[in-house]
Amino acid sequence: MHINNNDYEVESQEEQVASQPAVDAVEKYGQVTMPQDLMPKGDNPRGNIWYLPIIGHIEGHMVMPPANKTTKYEHVIPILLTAAENQEVDGLLVVLNTVGGDVEAGLAIAELISHFSKPTVSLVLGGGHSIGVPLAVAAQHSFIAPSAAMTIHPVRMSGTMVGAPQTYNYFDKMQDRILEFIVTNADISKQRLRELMMDTSTLALDVGTFLIGEECVNEKLIDEVGGLDDAMEMLYGMIAEVRSSQE
Repeated sequence: MHINNNDYEVESQEEQVASQPAVDAVEKYGQVTMPQDLMPKGDNPRGNIWYLPIIGHIEGHMVMPPANKTTKYEHVIPILLTAAENQEVDGLLVVLNTVGGDVEAGLAIAELISHFSKPTVSLVLGGGHSIGVPLAVAAQHSFIAPSAAMTIHPVRMSGTMVGAPQTYNYFDKMQDRILEFIVTNADISKQRLRELMMDTSTLALDVGTFLIGEECVNEKLIDEVGGLDDAMEMLYGMIAEVRSSQE
């Protein structure tokens, strides 16, 4: 029902709720029903790809300042669950340009990607730094653009820290969670990954390693150097293999 009032058109409450973007439903309820204009239409004979951009900071339990561009885990997790359940989605393409962020939020998203029930491919554009590394390797096949970069460094925590053995143990366990996830989902060895993470010769004011494009492939973090067309062709091929196995 619409009401004309001083040349302005006012929607009923029901129509306003129905027209809200999916992200609004996620923010309010933690669940999402994708709008029909965002869902795959099932008209691509090669398969329908769901695109998941992970951009800026990975925001966790603490809300970041408004000036920061963020990927919110309370948005991404429900969307991944919906895409996994939707029969029209044949594959997932994760596109990353992130500086990192909250460790637990990043690992939660990475775990969902690594156990996604359909073919998955990741593409690092610009950067996949810090917790972006587990997110990049979580897909079944990973690409990085020639100009893109990845920074591998130890876990950090802001704020006042208590100088006690428990503090070290906490950081060590947190670090081990990241290491185990990366080596499980990539071909790099745990020893080499730890060496890159604790390197003091690469970064001027920090500990860690800065890798660009081909270097990430040489270190066996990422599978291939490539762009969007390469990632899409790989994903279409993986979808075709799944379809042939089901015939």
